[in-house]
Amino acid sequence: MKFGDVTVGVHDDHVAVAEIGRPPNNFFDADLIGSLADAYEWAEAQARARAVVLCSAGKHFCAGADFAGRSGQARPVLAGDGAGGGAGELYAQAERLFRAPLPVVAAVQGAAVGGGLGLACSADFRVASPAARFSANFARLGLHHGFGLSVTLPAIVGQQHAAVMLYTGRRVGGEEAARLGLADLLADPDELRAAANGLAAEIAASAPLAVRSIRATQRAGLADRVREAMATELAEQDRLRRTADFAEGVRASAERRQPRFEGR
Repeated sequence: MKFGDVTVGVHDDHVAVAEIGRPPNNFFDADLIGSLADAYEWAEAQARARAVVLCSAGKHFCAGADFAGRSGQARPVLAGDGAGGGAGELYAQAERLFRAPLPVVAAVQGAAVGGGLGLACSADFRVASPAARFSANFARLGLHHGFGLSVTLPAIVGQQHAAVMLYTGRRVGGEEAARLGLADLLADPDELRAAANGLAAEIAASAPLAVRSIRATQRAGLADRVREAMATELAEQDRLRRTADFAEGVRASAERRQPRFEGR
C-alpha cells in the first residue's frame, strides 16, 4: 500500500515495513507525517501485523523540516506556514504516531536531525549504524525543539544527557548513541534493515495480546504528555521564529557556516 510518500506492507513474519520515500534527506512536512500515521493505522488493521519497522529510502533517516523548501527558497515548517501544513497540523499528525497501537522499531541510517530525531524517538526502539548521527539542532537555528522531544528524549537518554543535546545541538554518533541508550542496537550499514527487522520479528513472535498490553502499560499517558509538550513547544517556536537570531540561524544553516547570534 502507498500513502503519499510512504509505502507499507506486511511480511510473513508479522512485521509491517513502513518506508518513507523522500530521498536522500527525507525532509518531512505535515503531509508526510500524516501519511506515516495512515500507514501505521493500515498496518494495525491487518490481522497479520504485530510490529512495525520504520525506515527511509536514501542517505539519511530524516533530516527534519525542509528549511530550503522544494522550491529552493528558505521556508521552515513552523506555525503559520501554509505549504504542506503548518507546525500545528504537523504536531496533530505526530500525535497519531504516538497513539498507534503496534510497537515500532526505527532503522536509522545517516542523520536523524531536528524533527527527524523527534520522529526516531517516537518509535519504541532504534537500530542504528555506527555512521548514524543524531542531533537536536534546534538551538543552533535559534529555535525551540519540537516533536515532543521535551518528553521523549529525557525518557530515553536521561535528563542530563537530553539537556546537553538540546542546549548545544551537538551531533551524537551511532556508538555514543548506543552508550546513551538512544540506539538500542548497532548494526553495519548493510545489515541495518535486517537488524531492525530481526528485532521487530522477535517482538512479533511474542503473544500479540500480551505485547499490546505490556506496551500500553509501558507507554501509559505518553501520547497525552507529548500532546501537551508539543503545544508548549509550538508556542515557543512561534515566539522565537520572530527573532533576529532565528533568521540568522536559518541563513547560517543554508550557507553552511557558523551562526552569529546576538540574543535578539
